[in-house]
Amino acid sequence: MRWPPPLAPGARVALVAPAGPLRDAGDLERAVANARTFGWEAVPGPNALARQGYFAGTDDARVADLNQALDDPAIDAIWCIRGGYGAMRLLGRVDYDALVRRPRALIGYSDITALHAAVGLSADLITFHGPTARSALTPYSRSFLEQAVRQDMPLCGSAPLARTVLRGRAEGRLAGGNLALLASLVGTPYAPDLDGAILVLEDIDEAVYRLDRMLVQLRLSGALSGVRGIVFGAFTNCPEASDDGSRTLDDLIDELAADLRIPCIAGAPFGHIADQWTLPLGAIAELDAASPALYVHR
Repeated sequence: MRWPPPLAPGARVALVAPAGPLRDAGDLERAVANARTFGWEAVPGPNALARQGYFAGTDDARVADLNQALDDPAIDAIWCIRGGYGAMRLLGRVDYDALVRRPRALIGYSDITALHAAVGLSADLITFHGPTARSALTPYSRSFLEQAVRQDMPLCGSAPLARTVLRGRAEGRLAGGNLALLASLVGTPYAPDLDGAILVLEDIDEAVYRLDRMLVQLRLSGALSGVRGIVFGAFTNCPEASDDGSRTLDDLIDELAADLRIPCIAGAPFGHIADQWTLPLGAIAELDAASPALYVHR
């Protein structure tokens, strides 16, 4: 898969909201300010502040902003302002050919997983699972984002707070993102091919029994049969108890690793947390589960 050109100071970065609405104008102001701290020129989409229910405007408005950015030869990257829900509704209308003609960085996470998967398949392009533009960037997150989009190697690295689930080493393409989105893409033309991949997973606000169901869905679909390693990130606010009893997230993770018999770590720094890696999805990486560490290669 191709890397997009590195982003340097002076780059023109489109700020778009392809999913959920911004809370208020302050979200857009923070996104613009974040872009400027990297020396980039921020170009907000015309409908960035639009709202229709739980979307940032209508499907037509959101895909128009995205495609306008993709079709503009003066735009060097697309930085999604927030996640939420709604990107999946646009997948059949995105101008992927624009990214084939001129590769550019796409940055975001959570619901943006849908776009990462579709762009990877349709444009053979590496995209960046990293903070959304409205995020309050910590020095940690900022440094990993800047390192990734500038393509200063090596990326990621040691994860001292992560737990080794199953020892071993694996090399493969980074793939994945938000677990709920990956499960929802099963059976669609945009489901990522995970054969030979190191799978990265994160989520938020999902009860453990629902996470269980999503992982079982991926297993039953055959999507995990060729996965070489798994890196679980943060699963934020995911309650373990239900009316029928409780089961821990670690139970699910241990069970999956034992069933697949592949290297696995849990608690790596990405997902809905303040300090997070930026992961170049589609790039070749090596998982050392014993360390634990994840190294991205160019």
